[in-house]
Amino acid sequence: MSSNVTPIPVTDDEDLGTEAILFALPDPVMVLDDKGYVRFVNPATEQFFGAGRAYICSRTLSELVHFDSPLNALANQVREQQISVSEHGVELSTPRTGSQHVDMQGVPLSERPGWVLINLQRRSMAETMDRQLNHQGAARSVTGMAAVLAHEIKNPLSGIRGAAQLIEQNVRSDDRDLTRLICDETDRICAIVDEMDKFSDERALERGAVNIHEVLDHIRRLGENGFAKNMRFVARYDPSLPPVLGNRDKLLQALLNLVKNAAEAIGNEGGGEITLGTAYRQGVRVAVPGSRDRVNLPLEVSIQDNGKGISEELRQHLFEAFVTNKPGGTGLGLPLVAKTVRDHGGIIEFETQPKKTVFRIRLPMCPPGTPFDAVDEELT
Repeated sequence: MSSNVTPIPVTDDEDLGTEAILFALPDPVMVLDDKGYVRFVNPATEQFFGAGRAYICSRTLSELVHFDSPLNALANQVREQQISVSEHGVELSTPRTGSQHVDMQGVPLSERPGWVLINLQRRSMAETMDRQLNHQGAARSVTGMAAVLAHEIKNPLSGIRGAAQLIEQNVRSDDRDLTRLICDETDRICAIVDEMDKFSDERALERGAVNIHEVLDHIRRLGENGFAKNMRFVARYDPSLPPVLGNRDKLLQALLNLVKNAAEAIGNEGGGEITLGTAYRQGVRVAVPGSRDRVNLPLEVSIQDNGKGISEELRQHLFEAFVTNKPGGTGLGLPLVAKTVRDHGGIIEFETQPKKTVFRIRLPMCPPGTPFDAVDEELT
């Protein structure tokens, strides 16, 4: 490995203007020399690889991505054939930042034989925003349905249950199992309606500064001592992460739901692992529900499991009500998570494949001076 490789020298005003443009681009741009060493990167490339310019520019491309990475193959093809090559919808993995979906383009630099310019365009953000609109629409449809169900179903169910209890007093003991079945089933339906009724609460959240690491650690303890006691938890936190602007109880419930889902996806197989992560990412600007304000979403919370993954037929409808593959499941957990994230002005996205499913939530940062939410006794 060479330690004397330097970025492309800037020699005149035209080059200064070109470099300034490349530095301003939001997409990663990098230049490789004829030996495969990285000679130039812009700030977007540093973010993409999770490393600084000095680190990247002292290494070959093969040291930054996996050996069999499609990015290596693209760079080699451009260098050998001296043609422009593009690939779309590629899953590109890096050791530090994990898997990302990108479009890749490589261009030979005619003035420097063997040198290659590579441009990466992230696909995930546009797709995330499109899917997020669908998630919000699904949550709103459940909200309207919940209001109808709460008023039109629970009252008749109460009458049915009361009638079954009266009948139970005047039947033989052999028939009481049937009346008890009626009561149990009406209770189950009422519980589903109560769960859906949470969607009809459109009041603005009371939000404050939330230490998301305290919330995740509490969830980890619940899992280790209960629903995921046979699984390994891994914490990958950014210790410098600022507080989240949010409601502690709502975030706790949403994240707990995701972790429980992760544990259920792993099942009873040995070697189960759930990774809780946080990171600071460059945010996007989105509208806050019920407000004209727009906020950045630089804080990322991730829940990853090594289960079997989400089936193809469920992926497009995962945040819709009553969509589930769990025996006895209601299909309301993830729609409620999507609503909670939406109420916080955030977005939620997932990636899935066998042995790696990741849910990522992007949340707003808390303004300086905002008081912290009171810590519940359960969290201390």
